[in-house]
Amino acid sequence: MVKAGIALFFILLAFEVRLGASEINRGSFPNGFVFGTASSSYQYEGAVKEGGRGMTIWDTFAHKFGKISDFSNADVAVDQYHRYPEDVQLMKDMGMDAYRFSIAWSRIFPNGTGQLNQAGVDHYNNLINALLAKGIEPYVTLYHWDLPQALHDRYLGWLDRQIINDYTIYAETCFQKFGDRVKHWITFNEPHTFAIQGYAVGFQAPGRCSILSHILCREGNSSSEPYIVGHNVLLSHAAAVDIYRKKYKAKQGGSVGISFDVIWFEPATNSTKDIEATQRAQDFQLGWFLDPLMFGEYPNSMRDKLGTRLPTFSSAEASLLKGSLDFVGINHYTTFYARDNSTSVIGPIVNAFTESGTVTLPFKGTKAIGDRANSIWLYIVPGGLRSLMNYIKQKYGNPTVIITENGMDDPNSIFISLKDALKDAKRIKYHNDYLTSLLAAIKEDGCNVKGYFAWSLLDNWEWSVGFSSRFGLYFVDYKNNQTRHAKDSVQWFKNFLTSTRKKLQT
Repeated sequence: MVKAGIALFFILLAFEVRLGASEINRGSFPNGFVFGTASSSYQYEGAVKEGGRGMTIWDTFAHKFGKISDFSNADVAVDQYHRYPEDVQLMKDMGMDAYRFSIAWSRIFPNGTGQLNQAGVDHYNNLINALLAKGIEPYVTLYHWDLPQALHDRYLGWLDRQIINDYTIYAETCFQKFGDRVKHWITFNEPHTFAIQGYAVGFQAPGRCSILSHILCREGNSSSEPYIVGHNVLLSHAAAVDIYRKKYKAKQGGSVGISFDVIWFEPATNSTKDIEATQRAQDFQLGWFLDPLMFGEYPNSMRDKLGTRLPTFSSAEASLLKGSLDFVGINHYTTFYARDNSTSVIGPIVNAFTESGTVTLPFKGTKAIGDRANSIWLYIVPGGLRSLMNYIKQKYGNPTVIITENGMDDPNSIFISLKDALKDAKRIKYHNDYLTSLLAAIKEDGCNVKGYFAWSLLDNWEWSVGFSSRFGLYFVDYKNNQTRHAKDSVQWFKNFLTSTRKKLQT
């Protein structure tokens, strides 16, 4: 009966009407809906040796030969550490309500714990105050991948339960220092991504894996480490939220959530096997983290597939986890097909990082699921966002959701003139169509979505692909003093946000 229900759900989603472009603006959305842009400390700040900041695992990783495709690093990034007043004004000029940024743990505690770095506290106080002075609400991510290198050196960071205590001390320090003004906290950004990319396939910091070891990685265990990392992240989140609710929420009145990377998966066929495989793929992606936070336990499919390699929660831990979030952050960019591959020898190799017995690809045969952006993984399928919102509504009881990232990239090419680079009609259509899809999920389907953050305000340093990918609404001239230039999408958002604008309710 359960399988039949799942099958019917995916069939209905597969046949839903896809939404095209339409005339929408701020006034189309519910009163109080929040619009903003998103960023992260390591991709934006630069100034890696200024203000008492300590080293991070990404500083180390980015300086290793061959780890970044364009051989760049984020020592300067887009220099927001120095240029934040200018960037805050850019947001104000567009009419944005909010800015999602992350705090660099190593600016607060250069060694991960111990001595507080007042210069780091001062910097974020200045940024928060600058935002509020312009009427822009700060949404603060506590951890966006840049673990202090000292903690990795001391006990391998997320692989040891000591990290729970150190993270909790760091989180509480941020609540103490900034919580009088910050009312929206995100404990972690994309734990699925950094667990897999950092500890299963080694493509991101700290670069651990056992797949083709000594070629890709020098150390690690791909079959167990991602799940240990994910487990410790979940326990760290729950501990930090528990402290916030017991000691700070009554006085500060804020909310705490967590942001997940979520590709929407559609069955490659209507076969029972592919429909069940699609559910497994989602279990190993979103369910891995959201199921424990909603239900106190990992998905059954993960427990069945992984056995003893998947850690377990004590009854006390499960109780602490269950309900430990005020909103669900969703970073969504694209949609893939999912196909059963539980009996194939190729499957575990292609899809090793999930071990779900599913292959997920943006192709059906040779036909792509949608038009491609610059990134090899980013195909434009606006209807996937509506489907995803309905899936979360149905499976998890319609929790409060904030789209904490959504966007697309263009290439960074020396053969594209500045004039042409600023003409980003494809990005405008992307945001228009995804927002149209989101609006349908809210108004027609009753999904409880409260905000939308575009990735990203500026072109920036995009992790393992460096500066080769441009996601920004503003073009950043990396060769000319990081100068910001408005792309056409800036004017589109300005028009969108100022048309029939409604006063935000607090």
